[in-house]
Amino acid sequence: VQLQASGGGLVQTGGSLTLSCAVSGSVFSINFMAWYRQAPGKERELVADITSRSIATYASSVKGRFTISRDNAKKTVSLQMNSLKPEDTAVYYCAANIWTRASDTSSQDYWGQGTQVTVSS
Repeated sequence: VQLQASGGGLVQTGGSLTLSCAVSGSVFSINFMAWYRQAPGKERELVADITSRSIATYASSVKGRFTISRDNAKKTVSLQMNSLKPEDTAVYYCAANIWTRASDTSSQDYWGQGTQVTVSS
């Protein structure tokens, strides 16, 4: 199983970006999917997550500005980021909790490689 993130880049304060993450490989079922971020010198933090039924939760710092969504058929998760601020600058990682086979006794967490988002002031 692999997660491939894309969509990062450089944007000015107040701008928008959309991150996407695609899951490939042997997948039986995907539970929650999420976006995390890690700024220089800081710990990785949860930005938003979304259940298999598309119930989303957000960090307070991004609520109202970011929107997470998923397409179960395409096995993708996206993060629409609006009204970006310099403090949103970080490497963003997608993650997913996945059952690879119906016979598995437990699901596992998988991570994408990270995509850089830089917001200039």
